[in-house]
Amino acid sequence: MIHFIPAAERGIYRAVRPLVLASASPRRRDFLASLGLAFHICPCPDSVEPHPEQGETPGHYTRRAASGKAAHAQTALAGHETLREAVVLGVDTAVILEGAILGKPKDAAEALAFIRRLAGRRHQVVSACSLRLPGGKERVFSVESFVRMWDAPEAVLKAYADSPEPLDKAGGYAVQGIGAFLVESIEGSWSGVVGLPLAELVRALLDEHAISPQNHVCEERACTGATE
Repeated sequence: MIHFIPAAERGIYRAVRPLVLASASPRRRDFLASLGLAFHICPCPDSVEPHPEQGETPGHYTRRAASGKAAHAQTALAGHETLREAVVLGVDTAVILEGAILGKPKDAAEALAFIRRLAGRRHQVVSACSLRLPGGKERVFSVESFVRMWDAPEAVLKAYADSPEPLDKAGGYAVQGIGAFLVESIEGSWSGVVGLPLAELVRALLDEHAISPQNHVCEERACTGATE
C-alpha cells in the first residue's frame, strides 16, 4: 500500500522529483515531513530486512540493508505511472555493542536484556541511507554516532522495558521518546540515532537535484508585486 504525505504549507524544501520513503517508520516520516517535502511511503515487509553475515561490519550491513529496502520499493513502483521515475529512499539503523548488533526486541524480556547490557556503557549507532535514482544510479552512505547511557537501577530499566515503547526500536530504546532519560550523551548525529541522518541526507538530495530550498519571501513578493 502506497501512502501520500502532502507538503507542509510553508516548508523549507520542495521535492524537485517524486520522492518515496521505503519505510513505515513514523519517525522517518516525521523527519521528512518536517522539511516540508511532499513524498510517498512504500513500506517494505520485514522479510526484506537481511540478517548480518559473519564478519560483516555494522556499516556494511546497514548499507546493504538500506540498499535492499530501496531496491524492493523501486521494483514495487515499476508499474506505477507517476512514481516509476521517483527517487527512492531506503534506510536502516543498527545499535551495536562490542561488535554485536542489537535488533528490535521481540518482547519485554528481550528489551530488558538489551538495555541491561547498554546501561552504564557507550555504544555505537549506525544509520545508512540508499538513494535509488532514475537511470539506475544509487547513492549509499552511512553515519556513525555514539551513545552513552547512565547506569540506571534495575527497577528503572524494568519499568521502561515493560512499557510499549522499546518493542519496535533497535536496541530496545527510543532516544526521541521516554527512553531519552536513559541517555547521558550523544557524539555525532542525533537524528541518525533516532533513525535518519538528516544533515547527510539533505546534502545528498541537494547534490542529486532531488530537492531544492524554497524562498517564501521572494515567492510572496513575486505574487503580490511588492518591492522594498
